[in-house]
Order: sequence, then structure tokens, then C-alpha cells
Amino acid sequence: MLRIRRLEEKSAELYAKQKIRGFLHLYIGEEAVGVGAMRALRDDDNVVATYREHGHALVRGIPAGEIMAEMYGKANGCSGGRGGSMHLFSVERRFYGGHAIVGGGLPIAVGLALANKMKGESRVTACFFGDGATDEGEFHESLNLTALWELPVLFICENNRYAMGTAFARHVSDNDIVNNPPAYGVHSETVDGMDVVAVERAVHNAAESVRETGEPRFIELRTYRFRAHSMYDAELYRSKAEVEEWKKLDPIEQLKDRALAATLITGADIETIERDVAREIEEAVQFAEQGEWESIDDLARHTYARDLS
Repeated sequence: MLRIRRLEEKSAELYAKQKIRGFLHLYIGEEAVGVGAMRALRDDDNVVATYREHGHALVRGIPAGEIMAEMYGKANGCSGGRGGSMHLFSVERRFYGGHAIVGGGLPIAVGLALANKMKGESRVTACFFGDGATDEGEFHESLNLTALWELPVLFICENNRYAMGTAFARHVSDNDIVNNPPAYGVHSETVDGMDVVAVERAVHNAAESVRETGEPRFIELRTYRFRAHSMYDAELYRSKAEVEEWKKLDPIEQLKDRALAATLITGADIETIERDVAREIEEAVQFAEQGEWESIDDLARHTYARDLS
């Protein structure tokens, strides 16, 4: 979680210096979701993330340097510098985006799971999305198809209570997202998304159920982002007092306190972790700074289909 927090803080700093351009959606405050969920999944499972995916990508194993280089737009980035912040991708790690379109990863997850089922592969497809995506038609279509075709998809809703700048209660008549999946015959549950241990346990159990039965499951992880929706967001839709209250539930501080109380770690251990993380982030920035821009000769590559006539 500290790796994610420090990577995001550095990204915000570099964005202010215009080293990173375009949109930038930070994961600060939601680290328990990415860490707990990824810890519970297997290496051969599929992962489809939303556009707030830096944390997922880092924990999945994409090097911090490749993530930073991608945000710089450098050719040594994990997507060749063509995706930027919202389109991190790694075939070898079965990390299929990074999707800028709200809810855009849902039908892709359905397709991946269908392909695995047709090939007879025992593999879970974990699909992350925010509460705003539950307004989209493909959310309901995807739930319906996974239930109808009995596909091994684990739907993971990161409910941070704000779809961009609109409070969840202001755009949904039923404020309990978990009431949606049962309408399609999909088992659902709600979990404290600020507790990394609770997240890991819930995702592990749900993933094993999907693996054993081949049927979909749905988890709503109730979390909160401490930063604005994106670096362009003036954040006029919520009070500073509300944000400060939620910061008291910081997932990193919660785990730190529990680990110290249980004598699982010491203050010296924490200092060592901080030093190691600082070194990793510094090296990631250097990797991005030293990276090359894509050759002009390659600008049309992956843009047009090859002429096969």
C-alpha cells in the first residue's frame, strides 16, 4: 500500500511539473482494495481494471518504472507510451487495462471469461469498476450474460461514493449496489474497502467460489478517494471536513497500527519499508526520464490494419 501511495504522490508532483500530461486519476485512499484483491488472485487469473488503475498494475507486478514511463508517454512504458495513465496493459501478467470509458472493461471481462470457458481453462476474470459504472447499460448486460452463460467473472465494484463529482445518493434511487446483481441471479456482498485484510479474505473466498462453480460473483468494496476525481477536478462537490473524517480511516495507518499492536512489525521495519519504497520510486522516475520517445516512423503502427490482400 505504501508503494502505491508514494507512486501516486510522486505522479501528482510530476503532473504539476508537466512531466505527465493528459488526465491523471489518483488512487490515494483506495489502496486496500487494489492490494487486498490482487493478493487474493492467482497469477493466471485475468484482471480488467478501470482508469484509476495505477495501484492494480503495480501490485499485479508491472514495474513502477514501466508505469511511470507510460505516464510520461515514453516508448519504454508498459503500453509503449501510447496509453498513458488510463491505459496500462501487460499481456504476460494477464492485466488487460486500464479502460478510459466508464464501464468499458465490463464487456471485455465477459469476453475473456467466455473464451476461457470455451477453452476449458479454469481461470477467474476479475473486473474492477467504480460505482458510476453501475449506471451504464453494459453493467446490467454483463451481469445478465455472465449469469445466463455461467461465466467465471468476479465483479469488483470500488464504491468510492462519488461518480466523478456526483454523490452516489444523488444519482441512484437504491443506494445499495448489492441489490442489483441478485436480480440476475448473481450472489453479491458488501465489504469494508478500507480494511485490506477484510478485502483479501472476501476476494479470496469469492474467487475460489467462482473457480469451483464457474459462476459469477459480485463484491462491493466501500472505499473513499482522498484526492479529487482527477487532477483537473476543482472538487467543489464535497466538503474538506468530510474528506478529513475519511482520512481517519486511512487503510495504511489502520494496518500499520494493527501490525504494530500485534508485534508483527516494528518502527524500524516501517522505516526500512519507507526507504525501500522511496528508492523504488526514485528509480522509476529515472527510468521514465531516460526513456526514449517513440520513433516518428512508428506513428502509424497499430493504427491501421495491415493490407492482407
